Amino acid sequence: MHSTLHRRPNIVKLNKKIIEYGKRGQIEEAIRVFREITHPNTFTYNSMISSYAKNGRLKHARLLFDNMPNRNLVSWNTLLNGYIYNDRIECARELFERMPLRDHFTYALMITCYSRYGAIDKAMDIFYRLPDATNVACWNAMITGFVKNGRLSEAKKLFDRMPIRNLVSWNSMLLGYTHNGEMEMGLKFFNEMGEKDVVSWNLMVGGFVEVGDLDSAREFFEKIPCPNAVSWVTMLSGYAHYGYISDARRVFEKMTEKNLVAWNAMLAAYVQNGHIDDACIFFNEMPERNAVSYTTMINGFVRIGKLDTANRLLDTMPCKNVCAQTAMISGYIQHNMIDEGRKIFDQMSSRDIACWNTMLAGYTQCGMMEEAFHLFQKMDQKSVVIWNTMIAGYAQVGKIEKALEMLENMKERNVVSWNSLISGCTRNGLYVDALKLFVSMEHDGKKPDQSTFSSVLSSCANLSLEYLGRQFHQAIMRSGFAKYVSISNALITMYAKCGHIFNAKKVFHDLDYADVVSWNSLIAGYALNGYGKEAVKLFQDMESKGMNPDEVTFVGLLSACNHAGLIDFGVHLFDSMSKKYSIEPVTEHFSCMIHMLGRAGRLKEAFQLVRKMRVKISPGIWASILWACQMHNNFELASFSFKKLNKIEPHKASNLVSVANMYAEIGSWIEAEHVRSTMIDNRGEKQPGCSWFEEKTKLIVFLAHDDSSAQKMEIRNALKSLTSQMTDTACLHLG
Repeated sequence: MHSTLHRRPNIVKLNKKIIEYGKRGQIEEAIRVFREITHPNTFTYNSMISSYAKNGRLKHARLLFDNMPNRNLVSWNTLLNGYIYNDRIECARELFERMPLRDHFTYALMITCYSRYGAIDKAMDIFYRLPDATNVACWNAMITGFVKNGRLSEAKKLFDRMPIRNLVSWNSMLLGYTHNGEMEMGLKFFNEMGEKDVVSWNLMVGGFVEVGDLDSAREFFEKIPCPNAVSWVTMLSGYAHYGYISDARRVFEKMTEKNLVAWNAMLAAYVQNGHIDDACIFFNEMPERNAVSYTTMINGFVRIGKLDTANRLLDTMPCKNVCAQTAMISGYIQHNMIDEGRKIFDQMSSRDIACWNTMLAGYTQCGMMEEAFHLFQKMDQKSVVIWNTMIAGYAQVGKIEKALEMLENMKERNVVSWNSLISGCTRNGLYVDALKLFVSMEHDGKKPDQSTFSSVLSSCANLSLEYLGRQFHQAIMRSGFAKYVSISNALITMYAKCGHIFNAKKVFHDLDYADVVSWNSLIAGYALNGYGKEAVKLFQDMESKGMNPDEVTFVGLLSACNHAGLIDFGVHLFDSMSKKYSIEPVTEHFSCMIHMLGRAGRLKEAFQLVRKMRVKISPGIWASILWACQMHNNFELASFSFKKLNKIEPHKASNLVSVANMYAEIGSWIEAEHVRSTMIDNRGEKQPGCSWFEEKTKLIVFLAHDDSSAQKMEIRNALKSLTSQMTDTACLHLG
């Protein structure tokens, strides 16, 4: 009896140690404690399963689960939660279906799991399977799912249908309004709440902070009946986010009880705003530090490029932490020191999903897809995030087929998976493929988001598919994404490239807030459609509204001046870039200027500008000079330009054609024939020419030398008929 009583407190203490080590990322210590327990109970096993899961060791968690002498419902829920925590949706679903017993926590976990990755329909399927339809926790989980996916109207409908509501229900719905920036509706809802707690007040403060209304945030903060640490930290972090460090420090000083969370929040405020010296002083003043403190400082040193200092701080940590080590790896990757990052990665005793993804993302960002794939294959558990990183990596380097293969091999896809591939096709000029993938995505049951719409609108713009672009516009209006400025910017570009500049102008003027990209999109649209004076007028409006132009603004403006023949104003704009706006011209600006001056016959000025260029002279610059020389019959300068161009792009067909035509124009037939023969000898393999047009709702594509068209005979006969008619008409005129 005495020995049993003596052992019980001991095992409770050891179980707590396992949990604590697991939370800190010290998985080896947790394993050591677990092995010390001679007679582990079910709680011991559950604690160890949880520790394994939190540190990304799902294979060990599952093995321990399978070998448990006795399992209870908590054991099943712990492993289920581990799969969800590590983004293993398919494993979570399989385990859920196998469970001999479920409680409301089980159902809430699965609803949260699907909601987190945008699979709302699947979350609803679980919700409808509830054995107890009145369980408020599951209703709350479903409302939160709708809220976090931006589907507020559906969340409100579900909220109104709830058989029983508690304070969490009200706060979940309030979170929807504050999380999505709907503060007017949030304020109305808050005032209607019969009961409020400090969470309700904190949500309002956080919501106002999120939309940048710090005055309202402070007003609400000062009215909180009993503010807690979260209240203070929310206000402190709000000031810090917008760069008001002195206000943040004042809030910190006013706190009656400063816990470690508050100290870490203030430390993060200094680091986020680049006050590293103040952060160092503050770090040394801290009464205690944890892994978050060290990780914040390591991130701070990484941001200013002091990698050696960051690494030394990592070495002085009392206990190595996965988050701190991951921050160091990320720092090395940001500074293209991927081998150093890999060394730390290889030395780590335990790695979580974020660590794996950081290392993998490092390889993909550098285009090292072979190394990325080797690392990918080593992973025991591959989350959706990991798969998406690989898809995005292959798409980034133009390996669309490999990216598609990855997508097809995924057991569980989300909207990010599809977006990575669709945007990859768009960036690589595979616009038709991007639109086809959009259709496949909808067949897969995934609803498009703002990123999806931005990509497909870009594809429509580049294909001049105005009819399809309008359909997307209508879908955007129905789905509620029209308020996103990125979507409006994509619509402006789409309408402009399809020749509907007035529709582009309407979208622009309907914007509640136009950012610099919005202004640039419409300026470029005006330039593209030949409205040079309108582009200049818009630029003047942009300045009057206090919006600062950037490099892209001047590319659009110079292009507009070129098309409209506003040569002198274009020269003035180019000169003002560095003098007035402190923007150094890049290749695109020089190219616009040279093309503009060359078109106007001011070849000497264009050539002088080339000689003054501090940036690397691209082939396009010499090609512009060559084109202008051909237009204005300046053979001497053309010959010089061709020699320069031929060194960079030997035997390029378009350059050779220009020179051959110039030789022909001055009667140098032997030289012209020599250039043409060079072009024929060196043309090699080339992509066939491609044209397309939109007929009603279809995109008709033609490839050069493609005889596969079903209507090829009709097309040829029509061409013969048109040729015959043109010949007859010409003969009549000549006669």
